[in-house]
Amino acid sequence: MRTNPIPSSLLSLLLTALLACSGLAEAQRFSSLEERMSDAEFRAAGLDTLSAAQLAALNQWLTERGLVGADASAPPADASDRVGLAPERGQSDRVSSRLMGSFRGWTGSTEFQLQNGQVWRQTGGGELAGVSLEEPEVTIEQGIFGTWYLRVEGYNSRAKVKRVR
Repeated sequence: MRTNPIPSSLLSLLLTALLACSGLAEAQRFSSLEERMSDAEFRAAGLDTLSAAQLAALNQWLTERGLVGADASAPPADASDRVGLAPERGQSDRVSSRLMGSFRGWTGSTEFQLQNGQVWRQTGGGELAGVSLEEPEVTIEQGIFGTWYLRVEGYNSRAKVKRVR
């Protein structure tokens, strides 16, 4: 009895899928500098002065050379400083701090610098206009599906945000 060999097109498709899966696994293991370093380490290294594009290029360069990857055995100096970044077991789902400087609302892509050193960026649309506060108290809470929301004291509106540092 003669068996039919696997068609080369199917073999090619399986090989492509296997490589794609290994690439996805590698991407899931990737942990950027801003995720791996505490805010104090990030600032001490001067990385906070880089633009988003420069930081992305640096992370890409490190990744291509295999110099940066996830390392669960090396948590940051202060685990609470990872709130909003890559999820960890037992991670807090709430941040309370104050915004730095004047607050004039949000416009759809506003960046929020907190006094605790964290930086969050608005990811959802929406605006909050007509606001003028100095260093207001803010609460950032994780929603049911892992989305984070920022709320400013005295306002019922909230902004969908993502932590960037």
